[in-house]
Amino acid sequence: MDKKHQSKLPRRQREIIEILYRRGRASVAEVVAELSGNSVYSTVRAQLRILEAKGHVKHEIDGMRYVYIPTVPHRTMRKSALRHLIDTFFHGSTGQAMVAMIGDERANLTDDEIQQLEDFLNKAKKGGRK
Repeated sequence: MDKKHQSKLPRRQREIIEILYRRGRASVAEVVAELSGNSVYSTVRAQLRILEAKGHVKHEIDGMRYVYIPTVPHRTMRKSALRHLIDTFFHGSTGQAMVAMIGDERANLTDDEIQQLEDFLNKAKKGGRK
C-alpha cells in the first residue's frame, strides 16, 4: 500500500479508522455510535467498504453482521499522517515541526519525554540517525 495514499484519507474516513484502531474491531453500528455529528448507517457502511477497497481495513462475518478490522498497523498510519503534516505545514522540515510542538504551551513534556528527546538529538548530532 502506498504510504502517501494513507495520509490522504478524507476526514470522515480518518475518524472511522481511528475508531477501529481504538476498539481493535467494530461493526458498522458500533462505528456509527462513536462518530461525531449525525452519522447515517448506510453512509458509514459505504465508507467502510471504500476503506476496505483501499486496503486499510478488512471484514470478518460475525453472525449476521460484518466486523471491520484495521489492516495497516496504527504506528504506520501515524507515521504517514505525521509525515503528511510535516510536508504540508513545515515544508518537509522535521526540525521546524519539533520546534513548533515543543514550543507550544500545551506541550507538557514529562521528564522521560525530555530525556528521550535529548537522547535522539544527541544521536542526530553524532550522525547516528535512526
